[in-house]
Amino acid sequence: MLDIISHLGAGFIACFNPMTMFMLIAGIVIGLLVGVLPGLTLVMGVVLFLPFTYKMDVTASIVLLTAMYVSGTYGGAFTSILFRIPGEPIHVPLLWDGYAMTRQGHAAKALGWTLIAALVGGLLSAVIMVALTKPVANFALRFSSPEYFAILLFGLASVISLGKGAMSKALISLALGLLIASVGTDSIYGAHRFTFGLPILADGIEFLVVMVGAYGVAEVLARLERGFISKPIGSVATTKTDLPSLREIGAVKGALLRNTIIGNLVGLIPGAGATIASFIGYGIESQIGKKRTAMGSGTAEGIIAPQSAATASVGGALVPLLALGIPGSGATAVILGAFMLHGVQPGPQVLLTSSAMVYTIFASVFLGVVVMCLLGYFAIKPLVRILDFPEAAVSAFVIVFCFIGALAIRSNVTDLWLMIGFGLLGYIFERLSFPIAPWCLASFSVHWLKKPS
Repeated sequence: MLDIISHLGAGFIACFNPMTMFMLIAGIVIGLLVGVLPGLTLVMGVVLFLPFTYKMDVTASIVLLTAMYVSGTYGGAFTSILFRIPGEPIHVPLLWDGYAMTRQGHAAKALGWTLIAALVGGLLSAVIMVALTKPVANFALRFSSPEYFAILLFGLASVISLGKGAMSKALISLALGLLIASVGTDSIYGAHRFTFGLPILADGIEFLVVMVGAYGVAEVLARLERGFISKPIGSVATTKTDLPSLREIGAVKGALLRNTIIGNLVGLIPGAGATIASFIGYGIESQIGKKRTAMGSGTAEGIIAPQSAATASVGGALVPLLALGIPGSGATAVILGAFMLHGVQPGPQVLLTSSAMVYTIFASVFLGVVVMCLLGYFAIKPLVRILDFPEAAVSAFVIVFCFIGALAIRSNVTDLWLMIGFGLLGYIFERLSFPIAPWCLASFSVHWLKKPS
């Protein structure tokens, strides 16, 4: 225990390095902005900024993306509560009681409960994350080839849980991801696989190109089809946050602790993530909570349950990522990509070979939650004002970021064409109700198999 505390203390000191702290604050701000803007999902936001970490130090890049992940679970709460516009699917359960409280004239109090839920859920989740990662990694150090094969199989099977609708469609998406991961030069025999004589494909298809196209370009194409229809919003001139008293917080401490634990447990399950944690937290609170009969009418528990569970799922999802090399959610899959871009393979050995980096990431989660809540408290008015931006203008910026990111990877125009192709494929998948997540996450499998440690 003293060893963990010592390493964590060194991680906090490392976080105050100017570059690391800048990346932490930038990640929190960007995550809040992404969360506020409807249509820009958390995973899409992390994907769009992943290419810009290519030239960064590995620790700074992971801190940036992790901070975006943390704050992305909170940013959409503002629009859900104030305007009944969930910036993220994560915050759909939040609006059931949050917007109801706003309609009763208590919007400031609803925002206060959301902030407290995010703060408590995030900090407790970070504590659990630090406590669990090392024991899980130590246990995994005893793994040999059969166990690694089982983990790989489990990871691929859990990807299916990210699919929506028919299982057959999720399996097709998974198979496509494996096919994309197989393109390139065979590492054992040196033979070219599915390259069709194109030199650029001999090195394989960059995962970033797949993700940026599937999430960024496909989403813009879907918005274009809808005609960039934005919902009108109301006035934000009097927007503020009113924090609950200590007595009020004490009255709901059971709901806070219960849903923090739920969020952590859901986060530990590969393929679950913050959205599922949010819905499960609200559902369980509706069944066993003290105010279960009043849920949906503007209760504090109805706000606390989904928000604390969603934020707590971040720490839970980082445990399998760092200890086993298995992404616990779509966002951690992108963070896994950032690790691989810098030649680091998360897994049982990472605490031995890169302990300073890991504990800096742990410390950044603690600091990120605090910074997120401070910014959320003081910067709520400018945050919600970005809803005034035309949807077409936001989409144009997304496309620009997509092209810059894809070109920055290998400075090859072919990657731009591949990105456009995957964007069209992602758009077709969305139109046919095929899930994109299994396709994108499965393309990691070959890389994981090559570097199981």
